[in-house]
Amino acid sequence: QLQVVESGGGLVQPGGSLRLSCSGSGFTLGYYAIGWFRQAPGKERDWVSCISRSDRRAYYADSVKGRFTISRDNAKNTVYLQMNSLKAEDTAIYYCAAGPPLAAGCAAKYDYWGQGTQVTVSS
Repeated sequence: QLQVVESGGGLVQPGGSLRLSCSGSGFTLGYYAIGWFRQAPGKERDWVSCISRSDRRAYYADSVKGRFTISRDNAKNTVYLQMNSLKAEDTAIYYCAAGPPLAAGCAAKYDYWGQGTQVTVSS
């Protein structure tokens, strides 16, 4: 069984920080490109960030660039999303996903998805 599990969500004030974790069970995340997505109520799911397999190159949506950082710790079979300077518009369910890596970039399709973790930014 291949499973992706997110954790680390919660309630935070504007300007605060959270670190989300994405862990793999039954497979090694280091073999895959990993993406983070989010979905706010009544809105479509949006891509947030991803990290490549081999060189750990990171990519970000314009809305989070400079505030969020994605990273890998292959020894822990975990990918992190560090979220700083959070805004109310960052409120969403955040999903981690794994997919086969591309030669450049991250993945064309994500095959394995976590259950999501809620991030709420509010005063």
